[in-house]
Amino acid sequence: MIQDVLLTTDFKDLKLFRRGKVRDVYDLGDKLLIISTDRISCFDVVLPCGIPYKGRVLTELSLFWFELIKDIIPHHLITADINEYLPALKKYKESLLGRSMLVKKAKPLPIECVVRGYLSGSAWQEYQQAQSICGINLPVGLLESDKLPEVIFTPATKEDVGHDLNVEQKYIEKVAGKEIANKLRKISIDIYKKASEFALARGIIIADTKFEFGLSNNEIIIIDEVLTPDSSRFWPKDGYRPGKSQPSFDKQFVRDYLISLNWDKNPPAPQLPEEIIQKTSEKYLEAYRKLTGKEPLKAI
Repeated sequence: MIQDVLLTTDFKDLKLFRRGKVRDVYDLGDKLLIISTDRISCFDVVLPCGIPYKGRVLTELSLFWFELIKDIIPHHLITADINEYLPALKKYKESLLGRSMLVKKAKPLPIECVVRGYLSGSAWQEYQQAQSICGINLPVGLLESDKLPEVIFTPATKEDVGHDLNVEQKYIEKVAGKEIANKLRKISIDIYKKASEFALARGIIIADTKFEFGLSNNEIIIIDEVLTPDSSRFWPKDGYRPGKSQPSFDKQFVRDYLISLNWDKNPPAPQLPEEIIQKTSEKYLEAYRKLTGKEPLKAI
């Protein structure tokens, strides 16, 4: 059984390309090696503890969705089979197994492509203030967590520090050009519709999600992760009740715990109790099980 928690990697003979909140990325020349650690961040602060199996769930779910949506958009994945990795990487097998991908290099587009089917999070806050989201007017009288009349595209900036900022479609057109902006909107909505229909049949509501895209040989491809509990709000279909926040399969459970503390949301973050860590791990694993139909990774 897999029991370890991986918080960081230190492959000294490889070139570190980027260390994000969750992923360590190494530059292999014409491709990248992405490792999903078990780090967890809340309110843009990385917590000192890891969540067991989190990195494997993120990787395996992304692989699952890449395959399901490949008719809509090509992806950056080359392989996640470590037997097909470069021989020099084999010595890192223990850190790579089940949580890594070799991917094509792409030029990232500086846009968070957010799609919403339900009213939650920052969208709910914006709706209460302006009855609109990213310039899209919505009907009066909607409740928190209500299903929206139609799926909407609500892009955001990609900020290196702090929160991403919600923007209108006009901003995306200015940054990426009208043709690419329109393609990103259509592709994002198409992916969301296909994935949310699939997930709903398996007992999960995808309330909203965000995608990242890049250019490879002047072609738009999807990069990073896709439709994971880190990039999406997953709600259990059973028990869905508009008018309040919903139970979820993502890290909202950790956010709720941290909100209950007297923490100013600045580093250093507090240590999570063992009970919170284990319950969060189980939420990630349950989402994996429901969506893929496979047994949790910890049972392998």
